[in-house]
Amino acid sequence: MKIYRNLLPKNKFLKIKNVLMSSDFSWYYNNMVNTEKDNMFQFTHNFYTDPKINSAYFNLLEPVFNTIKPLTIIRVKANLLTKNNKNIEHGFHTDYINQDKITTGILYINTNNGYTKFKNGEVVKSEENKYVEFNSNESHTGATCTDENTRVVINFNYIK
Repeated sequence: MKIYRNLLPKNKFLKIKNVLMSSDFSWYYNNMVNTEKDNMFQFTHNFYTDPKINSAYFNLLEPVFNTIKPLTIIRVKANLLTKNNKNIEHGFHTDYINQDKITTGILYINTNNGYTKFKNGEVVKSEENKYVEFNSNESHTGATCTDENTRVVINFNYIK
């Protein structure tokens, strides 16, 4: 696992953040976060699902792609979780099972007390412009926040 603080120059990051956090950005309701049994919901925005672009906002992410330099993009999806009265974890999962060549990256869009937790116990706090990169086989879970109205991240799955 690698953690990059301030992945992008501030002006490039704020361009992405301002679009995703605006009232004009399209979020789509999903009646589950991890499994149908978790009784949670989230809002998502699919930028890219192999093999095609699914969003007019895809080019907004060009500074990220220029920084992480993927050979092949598999999926790019933004997640928005709403505030809760306690941090709720959604259950451990892997993004792609038995796919050692696929990398997962998470770009944190806003700072809050939500987090990403790994099966080994390591916790990565949600801090804006932070990027965590790991093998897609690695088991992890996200958690809601209690101190902001939303927790927003962008998940990248790609081959390096």
